[in-house]
Amino acid sequence: MSEVLVVIGAGGMGEAIARRLGAGRQVLLADFDAEVLDRVGTALAADGYLVDLREVDVSQRDSVSSLAGRAAELGSVTAVAHTAGLSPAQASTAAILAVDMVGVALVLEEFGQVVAPGGAGVVIASMAGALVTGRLPAEWEAALATTAPDELLDLPFLAGPELASPGAAYSIAKRANQVRVQVASLAWGRRGARINSISPGVISTAMSRRELAGESGPGMRAMVEASGTGRLGTAGDIAAAAAYLLGPDASFVTGTDVLVDGGAVAASRYAGA
Repeated sequence: MSEVLVVIGAGGMGEAIARRLGAGRQVLLADFDAEVLDRVGTALAADGYLVDLREVDVSQRDSVSSLAGRAAELGSVTAVAHTAGLSPAQASTAAILAVDMVGVALVLEEFGQVVAPGGAGVVIASMAGALVTGRLPAEWEAALATTAPDELLDLPFLAGPELASPGAAYSIAKRANQVRVQVASLAWGRRGARINSISPGVISTAMSRRELAGESGPGMRAMVEASGTGRLGTAGDIAAAAAYLLGPDASFVTGTDVLVDGGAVAASRYAGA
């Protein structure tokens, strides 16, 4: 039976993960944007990867369930990388909560039912989630972690003034990703599988370049300049972290978040120390 690598999101990080981990595996590549999906899938196939392409709307359970079913049809689902998401410069508060928060919750639940024993998954969260860690009420975090995916958008505090801006919604959604991975690790563990999240900093992808060109750009550049590495990250940096978390060297790592931000969060907390 073929080993299946599922990559949800065909952007820069998704393509980098597919290229790093897809050789010798059946790659199931999924994205909402048919044009992007076809372009990246065609490039991977031309380079010798075995690729199956599927459109998906991660905010809809039926769509995610269908994708999980397709993955199981293709073979043994040994690796899942969820990279799909929207940024504040791209979308409204409602869209960010639906895709970045509910979408992750649905992927964790649906793929937790098909991942193979010994398999593993990673979810791309964000350093934005790390920046609000400890700042949210405990009852908010508990609700974000444990509320059923189909009921998440009904949480009263998500309709409050605190989430009026897409940037605030993004931070909440990414913190939700981190805590939901902790809870999901128990269900995945019962299948003999692992699940973790990666929180990237400012990575040089099309999405981040759009953010850098917008109103949040100056603040993002200041964080990068103050960081220990002083540079933007690359999609390859994230693929390297995913390779570790999805591989055998991380067999004792599950339910945690790996911050891959070049030291930006540390600088934001302790600059001048």
